Amino acid sequence: MDNGGNSLTSGADGSKRRVCYFYEPEVGNYYYGQGHPMKPHRIRMTHSLLVHYGLLQSMHVLKPNPARDKDLCRFHSDDYISFLKRVTPDAQQDVARQLKRFNVGEDCPVFDGLYNFCQTYAGGSIGGAVKLNHGHCDIAVNWAGGLHHAKKCEASGFCYVNDIVLAILELLKTHERVLYVDIDIHHGDGVEEAFYLTDRVMTVSFHKFGDYFPGTGDIRDIGFSKGKYYAVNVPLDDGIDDESYQSMFKPIVSKVMEVFRPGAVVLQCGADSLSGDRLGCFNLTVKGHAECVRFMRSFNVPLLLVGGGGYTIRNVARCWCYETGVALGVELADKMPRHEYIEYFGPEYTLHVSPSNMENKNTQDLLDAIRAKLLDNLSKLQHAPSVQFQERPPDTELPEEDEDDADKDETRDLESDVNVVSERAKQEFVGYKAKDKNDKAVVEPANVVDSPMIEAPSLKVYHARSRDVVSTFAETETLKACTLAEETTTVATDAPQQEISKKPDDQPEEMDQD
Repeated sequence: MDNGGNSLTSGADGSKRRVCYFYEPEVGNYYYGQGHPMKPHRIRMTHSLLVHYGLLQSMHVLKPNPARDKDLCRFHSDDYISFLKRVTPDAQQDVARQLKRFNVGEDCPVFDGLYNFCQTYAGGSIGGAVKLNHGHCDIAVNWAGGLHHAKKCEASGFCYVNDIVLAILELLKTHERVLYVDIDIHHGDGVEEAFYLTDRVMTVSFHKFGDYFPGTGDIRDIGFSKGKYYAVNVPLDDGIDDESYQSMFKPIVSKVMEVFRPGAVVLQCGADSLSGDRLGCFNLTVKGHAECVRFMRSFNVPLLLVGGGGYTIRNVARCWCYETGVALGVELADKMPRHEYIEYFGPEYTLHVSPSNMENKNTQDLLDAIRAKLLDNLSKLQHAPSVQFQERPPDTELPEEDEDDADKDETRDLESDVNVVSERAKQEFVGYKAKDKNDKAVVEPANVVDSPMIEAPSLKVYHARSRDVVSTFAETETLKACTLAEETTTVATDAPQQEISKKPDDQPEEMDQD
């Protein structure tokens, strides 16, 4: 793909879209710690570019309401969320066993304001789903979200709560089927695992596979039970370039859209698949990466864009700024406007950078074989599985405030937010137990007041091939059927505000380490 090409097309696909953009000015202050590759500061850099390119005037800019405990527990376990809420850097020694249990420590450190950070980025993704459900926008954007590795009961891969799963559960209130597409270099394991047994959510992940974190995402991992063939994994090797990537992305996604016909799409735009990423090994340009956004946009289906990985932060900001322009149907000038972080982008001071000359280890024969196998799997699906609707539960009300002065990163007074009292939806659903201790299949009806959700199967089930699943399935937790009876949520947060750890001098070390 020509690095100087245009990711937008003329005609209907180049038309404008109503875009809601979620941004919390304080998100850039959270700090994982010295030397840690994950830097929320990249979100602030992205926002600064959006401001100076003049894109905020074309979007509905919203400050996300922090996700409450109840919101997070629609997927995560109560004890895990309770732990995240109370753990602090000073109290780590007192909870050593729980740190190990919940996989919090090195990759996922405890830092000041950790729980508030989780509430912020999850609130943006849930809020985006609500806006899409209400028809208030065509595309919702939350670059702080996309933390796709988090599991029901543990942190993983720099991710603490899985905002994507929470957003999909919200979308399922309105839409029969939701598609999740992941272009992060790492496999979207947390999202796939959460929906591995359902046909209402299809997960499609394009990722580096082999001796690489998290080690999952084999082409043979296709889902199980009702979810068989609804997990699509595209394993790729080092050095894949724009042309090779699109030769996989477009045919596979086109087939998925044809057979699955989703009511909404979530696209995780992890920028660690870009050329030159500190932790990545792909060779995509910003325009090649953004071509995936443009292609998903062309289907005119409600679209939620979230962030994800990305550890050369100047390129992350470049990428997500440009992709915001793609969402809006605006082509941005390559020459960057002057802004407070301009020194990060020298000596070119441009939005786009050239790919490297690294070897593309993805041979044409290998790509052809992978594509043929996955298209064959997709052809085995019944077109657009139906879902029986009964009584539609009330929508979640999450009124967000507009960003009155988008050019200034000012903190708002959260106490001025309007609290919305919502009714709890009560609906019968059927919960499926895996198997009892006597290895007998059990199907139980249940009357549930609390919000039903899909509970993730154990890792033994998740990683098992289809012939092995039956023997391990007895070890799973109770699997609740995904229905539309989701509990409505309110705006106010239950958690006390924690002090945010801010790196002095706006974290200048990031320039050196990039």
